[in-house]
Amino acid sequence: MSLKNKIALVTGAAQGLGKEFTNQLLKRGASVSLIDLNDNVGQKTAQDFQNVFGQDRVAFFKGNITSQEDMNSVFKSTKDKFGGLDIVINNAGLGGEAADLWERTIDINVKGSIRGTLLAIDHLRKDKGGRGGVIVNISSMAGINPNPCSPTYCASKSALIQYSLSWARNSELLANGVRINVLAPAFVDTPLMSTITKEEYCLMPKVADMVIQKAGVMSVETAAEAMMELVEPEHNKNGQVLKIAQNGGKSYHNTE
Repeated sequence: MSLKNKIALVTGAAQGLGKEFTNQLLKRGASVSLIDLNDNVGQKTAQDFQNVFGQDRVAFFKGNITSQEDMNSVFKSTKDKFGGLDIVINNAGLGGEAADLWERTIDINVKGSIRGTLLAIDHLRKDKGGRGGVIVNISSMAGINPNPCSPTYCASKSALIQYSLSWARNSELLANGVRINVLAPAFVDTPLMSTITKEEYCLMPKVADMVIQKAGVMSVETAAEAMMELVEPEHNKNGQVLKIAQNGGKSYHNTE
């Protein structure tokens, strides 16, 4: 129970990776606020977790990470419900290359994650009444290795890595007890996988198929368990990018 009495907020928590991140946090003793735009699925997921871990440790708040008003509200509601905040996982994300999708990809993956990071910093830092804590931003191996299939998605995930690492080197933030890390998984068995080789999401579906075959597809449990290394206080990670792939295992990216 390495996270007993800790309070976590997870975006995109209704299904996929966000759901499993929530599960791993709860298993380690944390209380978790699930944030998602999908109200019906989010409520069902929260109820399932409440049945296992107790109603007092799980809450769901509907929120759109592209809305400043929504995000202000879910952070406030989380602190009102649980009495504090220690861990923020900016997980909500999207892929899309078509004319009607690429801007939304940037809005969610970059602007939404930055919004979540800035709010997390304000709520965690000790000089603003917080008690310190950790932020993990969920990027992708696509943010490290360029590929011709999804340039917008690659750019968005690369931007998130650089943004996170820049904050992690802020001495004032460190002095106020806030750590920031990045998880960069390759392909994970989530609902997003079903869209990867569709033309509106991928410019070169046949190439994407070959890349998937080479890297393999990992379970959500594998990715989420790796992410916990970046969260748990005994590891004390800061400014780290943890890469993980089914066929390549896990390793820390050299950011020097």
